[in-house]
Amino acid sequence: MAVFASRSARPPSKLNRLVRKHPSLFGVPFCLLMVAASFGLTTFTQTRYDLHDKKVKNVSKEEELKLNKRRKKFDIREEYFRLSAGMEDDWEQKRIPRPAGVPEWGVPPSEPTSKA
Repeated sequence: MAVFASRSARPPSKLNRLVRKHPSLFGVPFCLLMVAASFGLTTFTQTRYDLHDKKVKNVSKEEELKLNKRRKKFDIREEYFRLSAGMEDDWEQKRIPRPAGVPEWGVPPSEPTSKA
């Protein structure tokens, strides 16, 4: 069985040798770029949420002004008495016709089946 040589066909370039000798030359700038991008994107994100909050607050203030003009105090007892007084006058008892073939008092219960 043949043994493969550990050397490649091309010699490593200067940049490749430099990164192998000092890996922080690639890693540190990459991490700094990620951190800087994170801080840079926070301004855009904050602007987005500020605009959204501004829209929501403007609508709620306009609605509040419209609602406060003709507002009546709510009292649960008053509503209860108003609804209970109106119920007695507004309804009438009506009989619903039965389907054809059903006796007036309904169908008698069937007898239980006996287990054999």
